[in-house]
Amino acid sequence: MGRIVALDQNMINMIAAGEVIERPASVVKELMENSIDAEATQITVSVEDGGRKLISVSDNGSGMDAEDLSRAFEPHTTSKIKTSSDLLGISTLGFRGEALASIGSIASVRVVSRVVDSAQANCMEIDCGDKGTVTPCSGDIGTTIEVRDIFYKLPARRKFLRTTNTEMGHISEQFARIALGYCPVMDSSGNESSDAIRKGLSLTLIHNGRELYRLSGALSLEQRIHSLFATLSDDPSQDFLKSQSNEKGTHIFALLGKPVISRTNNKFQYIFLNGRFIRDRFISHAVKEAYRGLLEPNRFPVVFLFIRMPNEDFDVNVHPTKTEVRFFNSNLVHSQILGCLREKLLGTNLDIHAKLPDMGGLSGAGAMAGGPPRSEKIADAMAEFFKRHKPSQAQQQFGFRAEKKSPGASPPALRPTVEGRPHHYEPEHSITVRKFIQIHDSFIVAQTDDGFVIIDQHALHERVIYETLRKRISTEGLQSQRLLMPASIELTKSQMSIIEANTDLIEKLGIEIVPFGPNTMAVQSFPMMLAESDPIDFMQDLLDMLEGGEAGPGGEELLDAVLNMAACKAAIKAGQRLDDSEIEHLLAYIESTECVSRCPHGRPTTIQFSISDLEKQFKRT
Repeated sequence: MGRIVALDQNMINMIAAGEVIERPASVVKELMENSIDAEATQITVSVEDGGRKLISVSDNGSGMDAEDLSRAFEPHTTSKIKTSSDLLGISTLGFRGEALASIGSIASVRVVSRVVDSAQANCMEIDCGDKGTVTPCSGDIGTTIEVRDIFYKLPARRKFLRTTNTEMGHISEQFARIALGYCPVMDSSGNESSDAIRKGLSLTLIHNGRELYRLSGALSLEQRIHSLFATLSDDPSQDFLKSQSNEKGTHIFALLGKPVISRTNNKFQYIFLNGRFIRDRFISHAVKEAYRGLLEPNRFPVVFLFIRMPNEDFDVNVHPTKTEVRFFNSNLVHSQILGCLREKLLGTNLDIHAKLPDMGGLSGAGAMAGGPPRSEKIADAMAEFFKRHKPSQAQQQFGFRAEKKSPGASPPALRPTVEGRPHHYEPEHSITVRKFIQIHDSFIVAQTDDGFVIIDQHALHERVIYETLRKRISTEGLQSQRLLMPASIELTKSQMSIIEANTDLIEKLGIEIVPFGPNTMAVQSFPMMLAESDPIDFMQDLLDMLEGGEAGPGGEELLDAVLNMAACKAAIKAGQRLDDSEIEHLLAYIESTECVSRCPHGRPTTIQFSISDLEKQFKRT
């Protein structure tokens, strides 16, 4: 007797459920998507015990008549596609015909549905694949599906469910994805408008009888973000940038979080394609590249990205959960998204605005804790300063002396110069360069039109050198000078191979390195802009970077990582005393350098303080 047997249909459905229904949140996703496909404008999701006990999704969509209802929970039955050609341009969220059959095979389900032109609704019940008959009942126009006791006949699956709070967190996440994907977005003219479904979709989420979210269909995207993620941003209008493009049939609209609200993971990177939440490695890479040099390596940007393109230009029939897609021209999508995001970020002043603490009253928090009032602490700090500085020294430190004109040539420490200012960059504040002070030989405090800024001298100069290197290496390459004495470096065979494999990059950097013995090479020429760096140290760090793969796989990323290292080595250091002319030159770069608010590693270069903040601290307002 043969060992191969045919599985019964319910067993097939249960196996399919293993792919489609991972947890209660999967049921919520599938049922909400069906409601949207049914052209609902109101959807209410009610769950109990994190979805274990009950998942109820009600909508006011087109509903199902008795015949459709009897077929809806059969495997591979759907109203959304009819022929294979329909797979080439899927415009609905669901289409496989697996969701309802899978849900019905692993839970107790009750469905009530009514079409618009019917005087009564119809009801059907399913118990883990055991389907009842369709009977008349009372009910509103639309569909309500109640899913009770998920996996109750599958204890092996049910034991893998997490705590109520964890499962509810997953449900809230699926709810948020639908809420963001189906709200007004920008059209090709830049106006907030969309089709009737998106514009009027109202959503409610209830857990154990308590309303968690009630989102009106009239809420804008920013309002929905604030409602769903209250702790993400105190003021979305200030913390996000809007960017859009419309090229070659692809419309892109993005809300880009400023670096100040970045996170330690990519949880708040939401990508939507024609309303569908997706994950795509090409798009994720484009987002990462757009923020290159604006965030520290361990930080992730907050991004809400909406893409609209013809349905024929991508394939959603890749995975049962339908969160993965395949673009027919993924490189084009990558470049368009990168260009749209990067141009906006580089053309925006991303300086950090300091948020000073509330001083409270004259007695302040310090007095409440038994310590001196905070106003007294400020006075003590000022008194301490003048104890350590004579009046004449204090006058010089705070720039009360006559203005000192800068010489014609840049001083050695600030050798790099930047030609011209990008036409799209408009600094928010104009620096009054004659009023400044260097503190601890590391930071510069400079007066602005409406307050003052504190500048990290190393970070700012690092950005200046990086931008200069990047521009020159992309046009003419770096000018080098011959060393009076070649600098020799001992290398392993592996390092010799690395140098041979990266000859083009080394030449672009203006470095000439030649064999000087069996295991030795000599640096004969070195870039003029890096004259302050030791050639041997630089080459050793470069080899470590190339050997360790720290620069990433792409040629552009490799070059960028090398330029980051070069800029860091060549920049003035923290603890380095600068004279007035050097400080003036450094401040002048703020007006002429692109993306000056961040160093190449993503750390801030300046922090802004407004005069109004100071007046509040000193109780003048």
